Amino acid sequence: MSDHNTRPSVAGGNAANDGAKPKNSSAPSADAFLPPVRRQGDQINQPPDPPSRKLRRPMDRPRRLSPPKPVLGKPGKANGSRSWPIWLPYVLVGLLLLLAASTFITNRNGDSISYDAFLSKAKAGEIAKASFTNGTGAVRGEFVDGTRFRTSGPDQLSVEDRTDLRAVSLTFRSPSRSIWEGPVGLFLPILMVLGLLALMSRRSAAGGMGGPGGVMQIGKSRARLWTTERPNSTFADIAGYDGVKTEMQEVIDALREPARFAEIGARSPKGVLLVGPPGTGKTLFARAMAGEAKVSFISVTGSDFMEMFVGVGASRVRDLFATARINAPCVVFIDEIDGVGRKRGAGLGGGHDEREQTLNQMLSEMDGFDPSTNVIVLAATNRPDVLDAALLRPGRFDRQIVVPLPDLSERLPILKVHAAHRKVDATVDFERIARATPGMSGADLANLVNEAALGAIRRRASAIGADDFSAARDRILIGAVRDSLVLSDHDKETTAYHEAGHALLAHLLEDADPVEKVTIIPRGMALGVTMQLPLADRHSYTQSSLNDRVCVSMGGRCAEQIVFHQRTTGASNDLMTSTELARRMVREWGMSPIIGPMAWGATGQVFLGEDLMTGARDHADDTARRIDAEIETILRTQETRAMNLLTEHRSSLNAIAQALIERETITGEDITLLLA
Repeated sequence: MSDHNTRPSVAGGNAANDGAKPKNSSAPSADAFLPPVRRQGDQINQPPDPPSRKLRRPMDRPRRLSPPKPVLGKPGKANGSRSWPIWLPYVLVGLLLLLAASTFITNRNGDSISYDAFLSKAKAGEIAKASFTNGTGAVRGEFVDGTRFRTSGPDQLSVEDRTDLRAVSLTFRSPSRSIWEGPVGLFLPILMVLGLLALMSRRSAAGGMGGPGGVMQIGKSRARLWTTERPNSTFADIAGYDGVKTEMQEVIDALREPARFAEIGARSPKGVLLVGPPGTGKTLFARAMAGEAKVSFISVTGSDFMEMFVGVGASRVRDLFATARINAPCVVFIDEIDGVGRKRGAGLGGGHDEREQTLNQMLSEMDGFDPSTNVIVLAATNRPDVLDAALLRPGRFDRQIVVPLPDLSERLPILKVHAAHRKVDATVDFERIARATPGMSGADLANLVNEAALGAIRRRASAIGADDFSAARDRILIGAVRDSLVLSDHDKETTAYHEAGHALLAHLLEDADPVEKVTIIPRGMALGVTMQLPLADRHSYTQSSLNDRVCVSMGGRCAEQIVFHQRTTGASNDLMTSTELARRMVREWGMSPIIGPMAWGATGQVFLGEDLMTGARDHADDTARRIDAEIETILRTQETRAMNLLTEHRSSLNAIAQALIERETITGEDITLLLA
């Protein structure tokens, strides 16, 4: 049995409540924390230190980044290089518009007529003069009344056409060259290309580490550099987790007092890996560690190293560690390191070459760290099983710190921290809420408090009440109420007996978790829900408690069979839950007397193609048949047990079902009163 807290069990319906919670993380831009650049001519008046004030050692002083060195060049020029005037693109666009307008005006000189109409009007003497362009056949002229016209004819005039045009003052001219065939057409594309290159150069020069750099900045690291003034988070801002704080304190002492470690001959860890489920505060611990140590803090995510161009990831790794050495002592924090540190050589195609080259560069940089540089790499992941073995060896990540889900004693202060800046009613019992939220992470608890605040706003209350916290917990665990779904009387009765079967068995079985609430109001994907909450946090389960859980899952299906003599599709989620639990009892926890003390891994999806490439099986066909038979034995035994208990307590089953039909929602205390 895995050693972790378990969320409140929910029986009935098809609701799926598990899933990773998104992790919200936001960091201010680096410009907000960089020290002001001291320019020539500036005077900074600082009062002298009092005589009684002791001088601190250089290692204790807040470290500021040194201002950039001035580069000789003309004023207004970046880095002394020539730049194109800002008005040049506007001039080029204006010239293009002017040329297009002149061409349009030239082509629109006069009304257009057909060539036959031109000849007929010439015979009638209505045309005063005309000009014919050899080679193109373009004709322009004037009527007798002074209006202009234009037309297009053959390239050369025939004898018949010349006869018809005897009365017209006709002139011939050679075709003129287009402005696009001259110097303008030759140099204009060149000027446009130069303007585009100048614009790209200016954008590239404006980019920096973590900034919106252009093409020339693609190999630079996207890490955010925070100075000693930030982050200002400390361990006092984190509620609970005293064990994690104690483990990280040694790393902080190595950053603040390296001389004490060197005196005794101890070497500070090069890398610290924070491992834990999503939402437990690994990123918050990293910021608090940098705030406690009062050193510079460089933050980057694993996905920032990956790019479509080959070699960019390795270049960014080199730039990141070069920046870390310059700003030592500092903390380099790599969030979600599994994005770049996955196992090499795993996968159907042999792995991702760019990711592997990036990982090789990171391994080389970490292994080549000089212990005197006083730079510590801090990383966080919730998937330590996918990391490469070379990344986890001593000398790279020397220490792994587990950040688990908070227990009851830690959930209470976490709830108080998140509710400190909100208006909460004085009658709210946070200890009761902490007991009712086992298995929730710090992010889940923050979301719970926020959902309660939103609920108070929806009902236009002046403060957050206990009912708001209860409604928010139900919304997170079992989904929102589906007001648009109206059950028929038959469906309502069937759902009531289904949930009554779960609730009755949970009340009768000794090792089952107590019932917290039963409802037949549709929530999420379920028509009804039976919520059970343990009396205390449980980290391990006995075989009898697991059998009781399977029996409770079978309660709804058996109640339908006893009352209506038929089964419905409402037990689909119950069957999936009980089957998975029985499978793990046989395959992983050795709770079958036939199979014995043997364990096999989970039969989930193939991880990175590694298992598919090996093609190895961990048991024979005969063993697989015995495993299936043992799983079936557990399920049928608990189904028979549930049928017998519900048949024996049929009157109690009817009482709970009728109470649900009348009130739609009842609590565990209501069930105790009904059965008493």
